[in-house]
Amino acid sequence: MLTVTDNARTAVQDLAQQAGVPVEGGLRIAQASDQPGNFELALVPAPQPDDQVVDASGSTNVFVEAQAAPALETLTLDADPRAEGPGFVLTPTA
Repeated sequence: MLTVTDNARTAVQDLAQQAGVPVEGGLRIAQASDQPGNFELALVPAPQPDDQVVDASGSTNVFVEAQAAPALETLTLDADPRAEGPGFVLTPTA
């Protein structure tokens, strides 16, 4: 299952608050429809019925589209707190 770092949790929480996303919403990761092997990240008000909830730490939710879950199993979602704007990266889990 996708691992989410503390930096990524903080970034998701900050973005969700700024965007007015409800508490049950969060960041959704899905396969990009036009570019196989790429992923789309979006703030959503709630997960889709088949989404996996990979991180629900109270004020932060991260959802993964069912079709994208196998490709993300061995990856870690991180964010660079020094980047201008959200700087999310997916890296192999150590």
